[in-house]
Amino acid sequence: MKSATPKHLHPLLGRRLADWAIEAVRPLEPDHLVVVASPQAADAFDGLTVAVQREPLGTGDAVRSAEPFVGDTDSVLVVSADHPLLTPRVLRQLVEQHRESGAAATVLSFEPPDPRAYGRIVRNAEGSLESIVEARDATADQLRIGEVNSSIYVFDGAKLWPVLARLEPQNAQGELYLTDAARFLVQDGENVGVMKAPYPADIEGVNTREELADAGAALRDRINREHMLAGVTIVDPATTWIEADVELEPDSTIHPFTVLRGRTRVASGAEVGPHVVAVDAEIGESAKVGPFCYLRPGTRLDAGAKAGTFVEIKNSEIGERTKIPHMSYIGDAEIGADTNIGAGTITANYPHEAGRPKQRTKIGRNVRTGIHNGLEAPVEIGDEAWIAGGSYITDDVPPESLAGFPPRQVTKEGYLRRKRDDNH
Repeated sequence: MKSATPKHLHPLLGRRLADWAIEAVRPLEPDHLVVVASPQAADAFDGLTVAVQREPLGTGDAVRSAEPFVGDTDSVLVVSADHPLLTPRVLRQLVEQHRESGAAATVLSFEPPDPRAYGRIVRNAEGSLESIVEARDATADQLRIGEVNSSIYVFDGAKLWPVLARLEPQNAQGELYLTDAARFLVQDGENVGVMKAPYPADIEGVNTREELADAGAALRDRINREHMLAGVTIVDPATTWIEADVELEPDSTIHPFTVLRGRTRVASGAEVGPHVVAVDAEIGESAKVGPFCYLRPGTRLDAGAKAGTFVEIKNSEIGERTKIPHMSYIGDAEIGADTNIGAGTITANYPHEAGRPKQRTKIGRNVRTGIHNGLEAPVEIGDEAWIAGGSYITDDVPPESLAGFPPRQVTKEGYLRRKRDDNH
């Protein structure tokens, strides 16, 4: 990867590379789910059992380091963490075939369009494994074999640990290869089965940033397809990026060039995009977002609300049918229902003293702000109040009042109530 970041921790569509493999295993409900990691990455997997591989001595040594955490388990599934496209379905099929066959081990193979440097699978006359030949050691005939090793296996636990103890470095790198464990089992006369994956694209590994990007595009397509089949309209799936933990209700619509990240949730009837980024945001029923809008973590748009062009919202609650149509920043705020926020409205909530928390701006229901308003927190604008254009508000505005009139705030309390009464 040519990176200071370990390969398995590189981000990929809302998760790290290793997390995709972990989530593929989790639905199988294993008795022990163990992540083998280097000392530098040992603290990177909260909530999981981590076996630390003290030195990078190869895949065989990596599996061997997990023995104290696995113990006497009848079937040990070994998954390489750089396979983000793996599905629980293929792993479940592999485990079932292994158990039904009674094999000492079962190798998951696949047949990619280009075998590249993958180890070749050589089968015997019965179709079981004869050997796994690394590409650099293969003959010309063996290199023509299209079936390759995925580095994913199931072992009989009782036979795995003794054979791992026999591994010795037989290569220039001084590493212990897990493929040698399969070779020893074959030499011992044990049956080592092979299951060819039905969808080779799901088994491709990642070793470069180019392959990381290819995997991201494939995951994007998979996620988008699942949402569309569940009733979501995605106008242009090729330009829409939706992370795995995002929730979309049926009859929501996602327009082109939209990125939905984290635990964003979009309710039925809502329209998002084009050119929208939403991170850990909640978009209510029939709400409208975009174009060119940024919803940051903690944003909640209630039903029928609107966040329009060049609007940024952070850690704020926007009431039902409230509109923030264009060119505004709303942060750390609470806005009631049926309010209209004029263009260029900014909530100024940065603390004047270091270490103090940000303050909240509270805007009531049916409020009208003018254009180019600044609201300095903590400040509260009451229900049905109006703010004059070009005003900077530093003091609370009572309900049904008119405030503003630069250069200093003037508040006409009850102005709108009296005006309404005069009209009647």
